[in-house]
Amino acid sequence: MIRVLLVDDEAMVRAGVRAVLGNDPDIAVVAEASSGREGVELAWSHRPDVALVDIRMPGMNGLEAAEEIRRAVPGVGVVILTTFGEEEYVVRALDSGVDGFLLKTGDPRELLLGVRAVAEGGAFLSPRVARRVLDGLSHERSTARLRARERLAGLTPREHEVLALLTMGLSNGDIGRRLHMVEGTVKGHVSTILRRLGVRNRVEAAAVAHEAGLKDDRSGNAG
Repeated sequence: MIRVLLVDDEAMVRAGVRAVLGNDPDIAVVAEASSGREGVELAWSHRPDVALVDIRMPGMNGLEAAEEIRRAVPGVGVVILTTFGEEEYVVRALDSGVDGFLLKTGDPRELLLGVRAVAEGGAFLSPRVARRVLDGLSHERSTARLRARERLAGLTPREHEVLALLTMGLSNGDIGRRLHMVEGTVKGHVSTILRRLGVRNRVEAAAVAHEAGLKDDRSGNAG
């Protein structure tokens, strides 16, 4: 039996969630709290498998309650249940270490799936929330690549060539042999590359090149 704690300041919402969970004979609501503080106390006394916690409540909000519940009962899975799907709440909830994020406006089956998944030690995001997270990650990666390419734009074609070989882990001597340059000249190029990229060492330079996609083009063109 999966033991569930409901934490929501609205009685009607708790009744609706309880009704949905009641459709699964393997899930039982063992306690209900109308505030975050009460939720923490009931989590301690009832030791549920899963706590469904609203994010907006007077006094202690859902995120604070989730953190307190996890500290009080380390084994409990915490799922944020809310009507708010803005990225701000998603990011804050995930950063706080919760195990799931469900929207009250979602399909009731998501609630059952989420409770079961978290009770079994997994994690669950409603499809709409998962889409927001993936879109955010994609945007962050695109932004990071664009910034890295802007940094590489200040390098000369020869410096691009040196950097491309540097990302392969080649020494100055090896780079010199590949590009038919003396080792001292390569060393000078490397120093200039580090300065123009604003990095401290070859590893950081290689990281910028990797983010920009330079490693995929050995000819030295990052664009």
